[in-house]
Amino acid sequence: MIANALDVSLLQGTLRQDVSLADYISWRVGGRAKRFYEPKDAADLATLMSCLPADEAWLCLGLGSNLLVRDGGFDGTVIHMQGCLTDLKLLDSQTIYAEAGVACAQLARFAARQGLQGLEFLAGVPGTVGGALTMNAGCHGSETWPHVSAVTTLARQGSIQRRLPSAYQIAYRSVVGPQAEIFLAGEFCLTKGDKTTSLGLIRELLDRRAATQPIDYPNCGSVFRNPPKDHAARLIESIGLKGHRLGGAQVSPKHANFIINEGTATASDLEALMHLVQQRVEKETGITLIPEVRIVGEP
Repeated sequence: MIANALDVSLLQGTLRQDVSLADYISWRVGGRAKRFYEPKDAADLATLMSCLPADEAWLCLGLGSNLLVRDGGFDGTVIHMQGCLTDLKLLDSQTIYAEAGVACAQLARFAARQGLQGLEFLAGVPGTVGGALTMNAGCHGSETWPHVSAVTTLARQGSIQRRLPSAYQIAYRSVVGPQAEIFLAGEFCLTKGDKTTSLGLIRELLDRRAATQPIDYPNCGSVFRNPPKDHAARLIESIGLKGHRLGGAQVSPKHANFIINEGTATASDLEALMHLVQQRVEKETGITLIPEVRIVGEP
């Protein structure tokens, strides 16, 4: 137990035991976390990390998109960033500082209102800055890291550093850098634009999202990465799996690269449907779909 490993009086956030994660995962499924911590700020999170047992499993959680926690739960510490690390400000006339718990949509609107362009696409990303930095989130042909000028990170032992993009290998939905570090914040260098134009583009992107994605049902966003020069949704639809059900999970009839919880799905249903889609697509097209979704926890 954490209580046996550190003096909890050092912590300023909220520590809870045996917390259901279904309320924090956008699919609205998942088991329980052994421990659940909501830090007060970055310094408080550094205190927690420096005192966790060396073999303690930990997981950072923002809005819970692109994540599936199995029904058996997570035997470790879940760190809930959203609602805690929320500082969002201008550093200079063209650079925005956003902490990991800031919602991507909030960052997009903030940039637009400052007359800065380039992050409008983030309005359609259902996650937080921390998640966007971790996976190089993107949509509509744009990605996160081309706009990043620096990041602030927290190492496993509790040290905080500022790193430049050159410390990372950035690719499509992939960010490889120093191991066992958490993104605490990003600095985004943008170009001058027009506030009205940027806000109009955000509205247009959100309207397009509502028209093409199943936002009325619990989902995790895009389930699979797009293969080179192709689209996962096209491949899934081409083999007749659009609308396919397994338990309470369904390949969305609206967009085949979304798997929705119709209301009764378990994490096992969703994971099994993901695997079925992968197997069928590979068998019938020869293409291996790579999940965007991170799967953690015990079956």
